[in-house]
Amino acid sequence: MAERSTATSSSQRPASAQHATDQDSQEAASSAAEEASGATTTPSSPPELHSGHRLAKRYRLEECITRLDGFSSWRAVDEKLRRAVGIHLLPATHERARAVLSAARSTALLGDLRFVQVLDAVEENGLVHVIHEWLPDAVPLSTVLHSGPLDAHEVYALATQISQALSAAHRKDLAHLRLTPATVLRTGSGQFRIRGLAVDAALRGISSPDPQRADTEAIGALLYAALTQRWPYGEGAYGLNGVAGLSKGARDSPATPEQVRAGIHRGLSELAMRALDNNGATAASQEPPFTTPQELSEALAALPRIPPPDPTPNGITGYQHTTFQRGTLAAGRKPPATPARPAPTPPAPPALPGRTGTALKWGVSALLIAALGLGSWQLADALLKGDPPGEPAPPAAPPAQAEDPPAAGPVPVQSISEFDPEGTGSGQNPEDAPQAIDDDPATAWSTKNYYGPSFGNLKDGLGLILDLGEPQPVSGITVEALGSTSVEFRAASAETTSMPSGLDDFAPIDESTGESLTLQAEEPIETQFVLVWLTELPQGNDGNYRGRITDITVTR
Repeated sequence: MAERSTATSSSQRPASAQHATDQDSQEAASSAAEEASGATTTPSSPPELHSGHRLAKRYRLEECITRLDGFSSWRAVDEKLRRAVGIHLLPATHERARAVLSAARSTALLGDLRFVQVLDAVEENGLVHVIHEWLPDAVPLSTVLHSGPLDAHEVYALATQISQALSAAHRKDLAHLRLTPATVLRTGSGQFRIRGLAVDAALRGISSPDPQRADTEAIGALLYAALTQRWPYGEGAYGLNGVAGLSKGARDSPATPEQVRAGIHRGLSELAMRALDNNGATAASQEPPFTTPQELSEALAALPRIPPPDPTPNGITGYQHTTFQRGTLAAGRKPPATPARPAPTPPAPPALPGRTGTALKWGVSALLIAALGLGSWQLADALLKGDPPGEPAPPAAPPAQAEDPPAAGPVPVQSISEFDPEGTGSGQNPEDAPQAIDDDPATAWSTKNYYGPSFGNLKDGLGLILDLGEPQPVSGITVEALGSTSVEFRAASAETTSMPSGLDDFAPIDESTGESLTLQAEEPIETQFVLVWLTELPQGNDGNYRGRITDITVTR
């Protein structure tokens, strides 16, 4: 039975059309009736908790995030492992305590990294507490959308990752039922993660006769909001304005994303409408609505690839002085004008003193006259006597023998480095790159985990650059991978002597897919830099996609 404060907090809770329930209002009405009749009750409320309180001699509460319906949610510190965690707390006598424990333990067994992980769920000292990950670098989608809608490339990644994650959860009979912009987080690496799987709904007593359809509609609402920066219902929520229907009072047929905002990707707009509860009807399509996240995921995969937007020059810094100048100039200020200086003229050589200069001039003149006389006498003598016979020409040198071509075999690699032109941060695993050329099949360089074979549609690919030290003839490469991987063999031009920085600096030579690959050039090429470029990743046992290269050999 809820306290009076529970009813007050419940009225402040935002709820979308598909998640609205009347359980909170019924509990509040029941509580008010009992108090009015003078009934004596013992409310099931947790002990007084405050910042600094410790649970299990390990978790120190830092900040209360939510206090609602007899439970509270906190940001806390795990003093044993020295890391931030999140904690849900409610009394063990709470009517939803058993459901919360069951949901938390089932979610923890899923172990899918696309969800915020449940670390522990126990009952102790009359309290049920659920411990979950705290991602300090993650930002809720609701906060991201405050600055504007997402571009089509990122919306596609959002919808793909969320629909695939919930498809995996539904296969384990787990549903979210409270998927909102506040429960979807964007991490610093650009991935999306979902918090509160099954647990948020259990805490609030939310249920659905068709959980898959409810989660599908929630994904459609996220897709709509990400495209338009509007909430697809008449009333706004999560800091977003609502959308009026196509006709007055029509709340069951909202305007399509294309009608709300110009320039929206048509394919994504249609998929959003098919996921929402409007029978899938749009101005351009009469396709049936999606009933499961799996159907939405398959439709997203069938869309043509959506490239990332072109980078904009928004990080240009101010003018910087060269090393021949002193000081720096702040951005936005012009250097002070300096008057042009005339070029300095070399000083004239000093004149010789009077008598000394005259004597020197006469001496030089005498030497010149003597030299001219001697030259004339030698010329006349040669004409009278005739030229001496010329010396015999030296024998012609034998023609140079052409050098034999280098023998076929492996080309030594001087160094190897990661190449991730579309990546951000510290790269993939740059310290492991040398393990791809150490001739040890037990070691490997690997990429990070992605939520799809095409790097979660976040980038075109990534790979490894092999520096041969100097331009050398190369006929092909062999690549050993763990799992069937799509690989391209690319090479820089022979004139390139410094490490290239862009994918366009490498010409494609050959490509193939498999675990043991041999990629060949039609004719040997001259190059110093070879690129092994990964374009499709295999799926691991944990459901994530990751590339792993155990060995690379360059051949002449």
